[in-house]
Amino acid sequence: MSLLGKIRIPGFVDMHVHFREPGFAYKETILTGSEAAARAGYSDVFTMPNVNPAPDTMDHLRAQMDIIARDSHIGVHPYASITLGQKGEGELVNIEELSAHVAGFSDDGRGIQDEGLMREAMRRIAAVDSMIVEHCEVNSLLRGGYIHDGEYARKHGHRGICSESEWREIERNIRLSAETGCRLHICHISTKESVQLIRDAKADGIPVTCETAPHYLLLNDRMIEEDGRWKMNPPIRSVADQMALIGGIIDGTIDVIATDHAPHSAEEKSRGLEKSAFGIVGIETAFPLLYTYLVKNGVISMERLIEIMSTRAREITGLAEDSWVTIDLDAHYTIDPAQFVSLGKSTPFEGWEVYGRCVKNEVRGNIVYEDERMTNYE
Repeated sequence: MSLLGKIRIPGFVDMHVHFREPGFAYKETILTGSEAAARAGYSDVFTMPNVNPAPDTMDHLRAQMDIIARDSHIGVHPYASITLGQKGEGELVNIEELSAHVAGFSDDGRGIQDEGLMREAMRRIAAVDSMIVEHCEVNSLLRGGYIHDGEYARKHGHRGICSESEWREIERNIRLSAETGCRLHICHISTKESVQLIRDAKADGIPVTCETAPHYLLLNDRMIEEDGRWKMNPPIRSVADQMALIGGIIDGTIDVIATDHAPHSAEEKSRGLEKSAFGIVGIETAFPLLYTYLVKNGVISMERLIEIMSTRAREITGLAEDSWVTIDLDAHYTIDPAQFVSLGKSTPFEGWEVYGRCVKNEVRGNIVYEDERMTNYE
């Protein structure tokens, strides 16, 4: 529905956020993260397990779920870790016990290096009809890098992270998905090779889905500055990678946009490219950035943006389409991190001009956000 520049569409879904609680409440809490998401138009988010304690047992998961029940404004759905302690190695969690209580299994931030361990995890996760949500990274190929191994790194003497560190493990995990029948959702893809591997896997009928993030679509390594707000993992890649990712959005290879919303303290992001923590915030900027720079510029349609920010993620995760967000498409403003609800303020998009602002968010019949400056939504 559209009226006077406003459009009412299904609420957004983010399959990849870090709300940092329990364990790291100085970075973000369930309360502040869900408030930020509600204000941005999200009805549901899926939280990564790099909290403390990691959700690797029922007791640890309950500790997280108790905070969610008390503080969340929207649907917050945890992933359990794949390994005990979310170490990416060692012993698998009790997949059978946890599966009924979580959205899937992930060791996000750590690629599982041992093929046998990953095969066993996929076999057991497939048996309980859940999915693995995998950060794909070959540790031996990282070589101490912290930005893309490309033009900017070479020019400024930085250690680079090669593209193969991502796509090589994607290649392996696709093969294991085909072998085990396990549903595989690949996190935050950033390289042209990753796009092609996933495109081919889908053509072969392998149960693979994937996500990318707004920063990989709108930025490239020619734009990097000497500042921690340009540091994330995987890193911002080359122009060729950026164009391949946009192609993957256009042709449907890439299923969803996830933000990889990763808040840190100001001090943790103030140490420059080499020493700052990996990660940026994104949940409050995703829709306006993509609407302004992809839809308004004619790269994709509004219908495709709704699909990649809402309806496709609902299909993958089994969420009902019972939540609605009203967007004022004519709202024009400058991205200002000081205005974020999130405790994290680090974004490479500071100062960008955008259109589109959530003015009302209805989650399963409850109004979780309403812009007091706006009237006459309906």
